[in-house]
Amino acid sequence: MRPNFLAIAMLLSLPALADAQQAGKCPQPGPLSEAQSNGLARGSALTTRSRQLVESCGIGFEGAAETVGRLRSAGMPEAVLYAAQAARAPGDGKPKAAPAVTPAPETVVRHEAGEPRVNPKDGLTYLWILPGTFLMGCSPGDRDCKADEKPAHQATLTRGFWLGQTPVTQQAWQRVTGQNPSQFKGANRPVENVDWIEAKAYCAAVGGRLPTEAEWEYAARAGAKDSRYGKLDDIAWHFGNSGFTTHEVGRKLANDFGLDDMLGNVWQWVADWYGNYPSSEQSDPSGAETGQFRVLRGGSWYFDSKYVRASSRDKNEPGSRSQDIGLRCAAD
Repeated sequence: MRPNFLAIAMLLSLPALADAQQAGKCPQPGPLSEAQSNGLARGSALTTRSRQLVESCGIGFEGAAETVGRLRSAGMPEAVLYAAQAARAPGDGKPKAAPAVTPAPETVVRHEAGEPRVNPKDGLTYLWILPGTFLMGCSPGDRDCKADEKPAHQATLTRGFWLGQTPVTQQAWQRVTGQNPSQFKGANRPVENVDWIEAKAYCAAVGGRLPTEAEWEYAARAGAKDSRYGKLDDIAWHFGNSGFTTHEVGRKLANDFGLDDMLGNVWQWVADWYGNYPSSEQSDPSGAETGQFRVLRGGSWYFDSKYVRASSRDKNEPGSRSQDIGLRCAAD
């Protein structure tokens, strides 16, 4: 596909626009295009300033449900999306500047714990995970903990998020990428042989992201304080019961959040750089600022039981791949 150079030029101008609109006036002639709004949604400016820019300039495209859906999939925060919808007044069809209004509380969509949503891009089901606080790291009384699982520390997730009910399957991966790199073929088996870079790109392509390490462990525990959320063989495929292969997802017991295969089957890439744990309480932690390795979680069919625990961590270079490494996507 040939690049849209006009859209690219618009996106490159966004940082300057966001800086220039501090005075409350639109810094450009005419309203924002959908490409520019899409760029704002992807983080070219802070949410409050993005909303102000939309309000001061208006929008030059129809705020129809299809357009709103594309912007939401691109990651546009609801406050900015609301401003974009309001920035084109009905009637004369001309772009208008929206009033500086914050959505009323009743307009905010609230999700129930475990609420399912099928992603039309990959066909997988995602579940809503409520925010909460948990003890991250070595579980009390767990003798299999390694040094990098300590110290255990309190972590708080202040925002809910969507998380794939299962690891990404080969069918879903092929649907999105047109390829299947897996060693152990099967439509409903987890995709494997993917590196961190490919995993991140896949999640972005379906409108999501890789979960943080804290989000992953919080979701894997599902309120359990022990090292696992159930009996090992009931919940996970590991070295002792896998027959040295992956298995179709969802064949073992789910945890209390309704998530399948959080432990075993395949390791799952997460977003964080690998690093040491802090000793203090953390809020929405995102790991080390930089590093050589990315974090893997959950254990796999190839590893023995001491690695198939909620707090177990592994690491690998971002470009590494293996027939026991897969992924699971999250979304805001």
